[in-house]
Parts: sequence; structure tokens; C-alpha cells
Amino acid sequence: MKKLVTLALGLAVLSGGAFVRAEDEKTPEGVKIELTDADKAAIEKVREAGGMALQVAQNDNRYDIAFHLADGDIGNDQLKPLAGLKFIHSLNLRGTNVDDKGLENLADVTGLERLHLEKTKITDAGLKHLAKLDKLNYLNLYGTAITNAAVDDLAALKDLKKLYIWETKIDIEGVKKLKAAHADLEIVPDPIKEQHLAELEAKRKAEAEKQQAEEEAKKKAEEEKKKAEEEKKKAEEEAKKKAEADKKAEDAKKDAEKKAGDKSAEEKKPEEKKDN
Repeated sequence: MKKLVTLALGLAVLSGGAFVRAEDEKTPEGVKIELTDADKAAIEKVREAGGMALQVAQNDNRYDIAFHLADGDIGNDQLKPLAGLKFIHSLNLRGTNVDDKGLENLADVTGLERLHLEKTKITDAGLKHLAKLDKLNYLNLYGTAITNAAVDDLAALKDLKKLYIWETKIDIEGVKKLKAAHADLEIVPDPIKEQHLAELEAKRKAEAEKQQAEEEAKKKAEEEKKKAEEEKKKAEEEAKKKAEADKKAEDAKKDAEKKAGDKSAEEKKPEEKKDN
């Protein structure tokens, strides 16, 4: 446990965005909470239970709590020291055995702004315990059993800005309802956005296929036109050659006939002289 705490002190951000320093989050300067002895004792109990507890910044003495790197089994009992604490800025329970019963301990942790519940055992019923967390702006539900039945409870979190719903059962209808309540809510993944992108891609693909078909048709038409012109030219050349050959043959015939006529005339002259 000491090794984990030492490691955490040297990090600005731990794995999975679980532990974010105030400089990155741009939290207000000079956040000062008067911690009672009971508050300090609760933080020590968190550490004894296996959690990391770090002050947000030098000028911000709220606490970031993380159980996701703890040794051993982390479940509902380890959350009991958090009950009622108002100075918890973020809490990471990723991959723990926390269930709906454990979330009861967070009902009055009203200063909580970031909550990681991914890969926990929570269900729709558990989210009802978060109703009073009006500062919660980040919630990760990846890999949980959450369904559309929890949408109303999520919509009631008025300051929620980012919600992760990978591998939950919240579908596109649930997302539409959430966005109707929170126009600026970023949902990851966003099936509405994905559907829109898919439609745009389908339209782009159809236009590309249409353009390709038009280009292929144009190319084919040009090739056919060129082929037809070449065949026409060839036919004309052959016709011209034939005409020339026919004319040559005709001229040769006429010439032969002329020569034959001349020869016949010459042969008749001696006979005519003889008769005379």
C-alpha cells in the first residue's frame, strides 16, 4: 500500500483518467475546506482500507480517492468511511466489487465531481443513490449492467457533462432521452452521432459508386464511339480501295477493249487493200 501511495504522489494522472490533478481540471483557485478531526480520521480509514487519498492541490485541500489499484478485494465495506464526507473531489472504483448497496455510502458525498464506476457490479437501482450529487460532471459506467431504466436518474444529474456508456444496455433511445435533458452532455460512445456518421458514410459511398458508374459508363461510351469511328473509317478506306480497284479494273477493261478494237481495225486494212 505504501508503494502505491508513493507512486501516486509522483503522478498527475493515473491510469484510465482515474486520478486527475487540479491543474489539469482547472479547479477554482484557493479551494479551502476546514477538515475536522473526524474528517481526517475518515481519510486514514480510507487508506487503511486500501484506497489512495491525495489532496487535490497545494491550494485545494479537497481529496481524490482511488481504490482501483488497491491490493486485495475492494467492496462495499471499504466505502463506509466516505459516508457523509463533503470534500471528496473524485472517486475511482473501477474494477472493484462495489454494488448498489455500496453506493448508499455516496448518497451524501455532495462535493463529488468525478466518479468511476466502470466494471463494477452496480445496476440501475444503485444510481438512485447519486441523486443528491448535484456537482457530479463526469460519470463512467463502462461495462456495467446499466440500462435505459436508469436514464431518468442520469438525466436528473443536472451538472453532468461527460458520460461513458460503453458495454452498457443504454441504447439509442436512451441516449435521445438523455440529450433531450442535457443538450451539452457528451456521451461516449454516442449512437446518435455514430448513426449520423454511418448515414453520411453510406451517402458518400453511394455518391462515389454513382460517380464511378457514371465515369465507367462515359468511358465505355467513348470507347464504343471510338471503336465505331475506327470501324467506319476502316469501312470507308476499304470502300475507297474497292472503288479504286473497280475503277482500275474498269479502266483496264476499257483499255483492253480499245486495244482489241485497234488490232481488229489494223487487221481489216490489208484485206480492204487486197479487194481493191
